[in-house]
Amino acid sequence: MMGKGLSRTDGPLKVTGGAKYSYERRDSGEPVVGHIVGAAIGKGRITRLDTSRAERAPGVLLVMTHRNAPGQGRLDNDNPVSFTRARPVLSSDRVDSFGEPVAFVVARTLEQARAAAGLLHIEYVVEEGAYELASHPERAYAPKTANIGLETRTALGDFDRAFADAPVKLDQSYTTPHMFSMPMEPCATVARWDGEDLTLHASFQALAYSRTSIANTLGIPEERIHIDSAFVGGGFGTKLYVHCDSILAALAARQLGLPVKVTLSRRQMFSLVGHRPETLQRVRLAAGRDGRLTALAHEVNMQSTSREEYCEQTATVARSLYAAPNRFTNHRVTPLDLPVGEAVRGPGELPGLMAVESAMDELAHLLDMDPIELRIRNEPELDPERNVPLTGRRLVECMRVGAERFGWNRRPKRPGTLRDGRFLVGYGMAAAIRMHFQGPTRVIVRMERDGGVIVKSDMTDIGTGTYTILAQFVSESLGVPLERIQVMLARSDLPRSSGSGGSWGAANTSVALHRACEALKQKIARTGALVSSGAELTAAVAAHFPDGVEAEGSIVGQWDDPNFTKFSAHTYGATFAEVGVDIDTGEVRLRRMLGVFAAGRILNPKLARSQLVGGMIWGVSAALHEAGHVDARFGHFVNGDLGEYYVPVHADIPALDAVMLDDLDKDANPLGIKGVGELGICGSGAAVVNAVFNATGVRVRDFPITLDKLFPGLPAP
Repeated sequence: MMGKGLSRTDGPLKVTGGAKYSYERRDSGEPVVGHIVGAAIGKGRITRLDTSRAERAPGVLLVMTHRNAPGQGRLDNDNPVSFTRARPVLSSDRVDSFGEPVAFVVARTLEQARAAAGLLHIEYVVEEGAYELASHPERAYAPKTANIGLETRTALGDFDRAFADAPVKLDQSYTTPHMFSMPMEPCATVARWDGEDLTLHASFQALAYSRTSIANTLGIPEERIHIDSAFVGGGFGTKLYVHCDSILAALAARQLGLPVKVTLSRRQMFSLVGHRPETLQRVRLAAGRDGRLTALAHEVNMQSTSREEYCEQTATVARSLYAAPNRFTNHRVTPLDLPVGEAVRGPGELPGLMAVESAMDELAHLLDMDPIELRIRNEPELDPERNVPLTGRRLVECMRVGAERFGWNRRPKRPGTLRDGRFLVGYGMAAAIRMHFQGPTRVIVRMERDGGVIVKSDMTDIGTGTYTILAQFVSESLGVPLERIQVMLARSDLPRSSGSGGSWGAANTSVALHRACEALKQKIARTGALVSSGAELTAAVAAHFPDGVEAEGSIVGQWDDPNFTKFSAHTYGATFAEVGVDIDTGEVRLRRMLGVFAAGRILNPKLARSQLVGGMIWGVSAALHEAGHVDARFGHFVNGDLGEYYVPVHADIPALDAVMLDDLDKDANPLGIKGVGELGICGSGAAVVNAVFNATGVRVRDFPITLDKLFPGLPAP
């Protein structure tokens, strides 16, 4: 059963409307509706607030502002786990970023709440804000930690001397813009209170983290909070954090004694949910004439905020990717008066590889060397910085298999020389690397007397196929048909996991589930019964466990697992792209794309391929489309809606192919499983960037590649 490309078991529910998402839940009856009012300034404070007209409007039940909002826990930046920090709202008259909640109107209907919101009278005093990363170099400082606890700075050897002495060197700067995740389902919550107990139907990726964050915010014990996130319409990192919809719904529901629902509008998803921060990156490479790197440096400055530090692992991509004896990586953050950054799919890897893999392509051009050959010559035997084995390292194989399948030998060696009618055609490639993570996870497996099996975990399914994968695993392990397996997920009363995110969900939960299934079989075997088939298990349970039997399996976090000290664990890939650039207009069109990936044991190739292809499309978007633009006068995102925040549509994406190498990385975990959810996005953007250079001879380093950056350098038609 494992390794088969089964369709999702929850697919029929989703296509027939049977899958109820958070905003649609009516478990507590028909809720009243809340509407969030955002600040109209980028920085300052509220000087006058008149709610009287709004409070008298039809259907209005509550207008909450900083003047009447209940007390809440403070944001604790000393808490190293940002997902669990308190998230207070309406806590003062201060405005720290555009769109920040300044009022919350609750009414019988959404229309009534929105109409009443328009009756609020709010005046501000505006303070000068800082909104542009490049304009405030004096603010940059060394952060306390990266968002996943990695070192923010590393240094080996003598980089400065090695760089100065090298016969071939590259020193270039690259920029990536603000980016947004934009899941199809916006953040949404339905909240109700039963005495001292709070129930939330909310769109979360990691229930345990969210439960702690809400408890810290509301000042109530975690056991009083009950969360249900049975179906989540996309996360991409956005829903790893608790946002104002959940806190405001909970506060209002307690005050009114009624269930309250609230969702963020599409525009609010740009101002009330964190984004991928803008980065300024410097990459320096030094090599001999043979292409072997003697020195490598990757330095990153990214947007943060003064109220909460955020630093993603952008410069870490270079640490395990290529061999070089002299090395330096460093992160700095610049606090601006913008919304705080949050993890967005491929946090750190997407922007980091855009820079590093562009730089490697530039170095290959300087050396007049094939880009794949350059990478192979710098393949490390051990992790270049930790000096431990690189588990499951099949990057060279990914590149060679990809080159053969893609027809890399047809790549024009001299940029701008291959034509197809009015299009300049170019080939590009880039390597991909993504860290393998492990978080503490528990799973319970229960077999009923009739042979039915129940899997229990608070793990979520954010559209990635968790329900299906866990059912497949149990079917394989216990010999039980899929139709006899019930997978119960995403409730906070179920065994705790690390949730979905960071490409860790399937691997973590499957390993814990494997241990639970083995423990269950051992428990049954101790009765003397045979347990080699599903039928024997069913018979043994009926004979010896009339009330059913269950067992638990668990894994520890990577910080408690010696395997993560002994090995450097990653997933790998190589992406190849062919583009056409219109010689008359400068328009860039993706013509085809191939990704070859090594990501451990693949549990369901159909679901894995969907994840990889989706990530590759994100890479195309980062290279050619996506950018959030800030109005430097007022601090808002001027293209903060899906009408002007450009992402690829069907016409932009031809048929893509994703190939997964047969793999079993037993050094990563006993089952050899690693994650694929974010691997596809790693390096795919750089492959497109490098293809554009190969097509035109124009090197763009300020991403995305738009007409204004590309067209002036194009050769004459």
